[in-house]
Amino acid sequence: MVNTLPPSGLRLNSKGLILDPRQLLSASDKQIDFARLETLAGQSLVQIRDLDHETIVQVCKFAALLELTQIARHRPLAGKLIITAFFEASTRTRLSFESAAARLDARVLSVPDGKVTGVAKGESLADIGEMFNSYGDIVIMRHPRVSAIEEIRSNLILPLLNAGNGTDEHPTQALLDWYCLFKWRPELMSGALAPDRRLHLGVIGTPANMRAVRSFLLLALMQPHAVAKISLLSEDARPLDASLEAAVAASEVPLELVDANLDEVLPEFDAVYMNSIALLGGSYQELDQRYALRADSPFRKDAVVLHPLARKAELDVSLDDTAHNLYFAQAAGAVYLRQALLISMLGAIDRVPAGVQYLAS
Repeated sequence: MVNTLPPSGLRLNSKGLILDPRQLLSASDKQIDFARLETLAGQSLVQIRDLDHETIVQVCKFAALLELTQIARHRPLAGKLIITAFFEASTRTRLSFESAAARLDARVLSVPDGKVTGVAKGESLADIGEMFNSYGDIVIMRHPRVSAIEEIRSNLILPLLNAGNGTDEHPTQALLDWYCLFKWRPELMSGALAPDRRLHLGVIGTPANMRAVRSFLLLALMQPHAVAKISLLSEDARPLDASLEAAVAASEVPLELVDANLDEVLPEFDAVYMNSIALLGGSYQELDQRYALRADSPFRKDAVVLHPLARKAELDVSLDDTAHNLYFAQAAGAVYLRQALLISMLGAIDRVPAGVQYLAS
């Protein structure tokens, strides 16, 4: 078993590595830059590149602070109305956003199924966005179409959080992925990490058709100070679309397409990121079982596995009780990361008590 409690007494996942958020906060000699977080007020987050690296670091540090404090009793989002509009199935993303909101004393107006909305009668997303303007303070939307974000924003004046638009992006998933990695190895936030301490990432999947993998990859490409190399394994002959190819070309992080048996290259990776489900032509396709991971797979001794979940057979349950399991800790941080975003984007940083802010110093 590897689920030993950290000194803080926190335990949010039953199996796998337990991460202590205090390590992330203590890794920097600077306080949380709340002034930078205040600049997010009223802004939207529809793609991961809407945020620069320093803002991402501050969001993650704020999430760690929220994980360590009893901020809910201060009701920082009291009086706020959050619309969760999910036109595509979701469990973890919708519930973690709604949990984040409820724990901060916001109220939630939920569309858990697009079939019960006016869309079923042919109403446009533009008109729905217009209606949302008078209903709430922020919209969190998931939709199976890539174009949905642009459509609803044609009339929406509220801040918009993209919870997944077709095969395009899932920016808050990428943020919580890297929040987990920063808690695992806080030195990754540093801009002066020695080259031999940077990560060799193994990415398993098809970023062109897997939005979580796409956003994770885009954020990895933004961090040459933390990532030494990315090796991409995919069953697709062309796993990168034109926009991803452009991002790779513009990045200082080298990316290689690997055409080899997974077990042959797995010992090279510090961290493995995988997903199981791709959206192809309106239907879902599962990852080829050639890429399955098990407890007896030839990992490096200290390597970790991340997965946005839900999983299929590609991530065997035998991994759950091993020190390679970072995916449960990854999921456990979702509420706090999304709380940090909601407080910032709703302009409620001034409601974070001075005593709580002092703890971040």
